[in-house]
Amino acid sequence: MNTNQLIASNLLKINAVTLSPNEPFTWASGIKAPIYTDNRITISFPEVRTHIADGLAELIRNKFPDAKVIGGVATAGIPHAAIVADKMDLPMIYVRSKPKDHGRGKQMEGSIDENAPIVLIDDLLSTGKSVLKAAQALKNEGYNVIGVVAIFSYELPDSTKNFKEAGIEFNTLTNYSTIIEQAKEEDSISYDELTVLRKWRDDPWNWI
Repeated sequence: MNTNQLIASNLLKINAVTLSPNEPFTWASGIKAPIYTDNRITISFPEVRTHIADGLAELIRNKFPDAKVIGGVATAGIPHAAIVADKMDLPMIYVRSKPKDHGRGKQMEGSIDENAPIVLIDDLLSTGKSVLKAAQALKNEGYNVIGVVAIFSYELPDSTKNFKEAGIEFNTLTNYSTIIEQAKEEDSISYDELTVLRKWRDDPWNWI
């Protein structure tokens, strides 16, 4: 089992990911989806948390070898960033969802050199807008964001488009395709359900 499959299996095992092809969830955006993800609960499972930290650290070493700072995106990315920064012996910062309403109005917490290459960590990528907003906030304060890593991606077309437009590379430990194939491998879903889940991946707006 490779890292993608291991993390997918972990997320399914602890119910961080729920697949419901026959009774889809309605997201805040209005999109109906056969999947719901709550990666925040991963921090409560030491073995899963360790697998994620090891995977993210390895991903950063391979994809962003010049990284000198690990950044956590509030709030779900912060605990993972802290563990990874400790594992890699690198400085850590975190980015608030909005600037402070007092003091200097900073959005970044921490103390680093402005030119230090930063990799941001988030728990989940849907359209990518929240983490890209954090990256832009850092850039506005003069910092150097070189990439983004996350635990999981829904593989939505908007995500790829948004990262491309922002000029920021992103990588994830696992993704929607791997999750649904792993669920079938573990007999958590039937082949008919897998077929429905694949339809959402191929056309998330018009699958039903």
